[in-house]
Amino acid sequence: MTQKKLKEYKGFIWTRDLTRPGLRVSVMATDPEEAFDMLEEKHGKGTVHDLHNEEDANTIR
Repeated sequence: MTQKKLKEYKGFIWTRDLTRPGLRVSVMATDPEEAFDMLEEKHGKGTVHDLHNEEDANTIR
């Protein structure tokens, strides 16, 4: 079985408390879905976030 390469996903978490600024986050995951699941597990369901991988963002689509 081949192991998938971990990539760094960076993003922001916006909380419902509008008096606090967004929280910068960074997670190591094999794909965007795994990164999303990790953020949801840590910060709760329904959090609004922006998540991206710089390596993937630089590839031509």
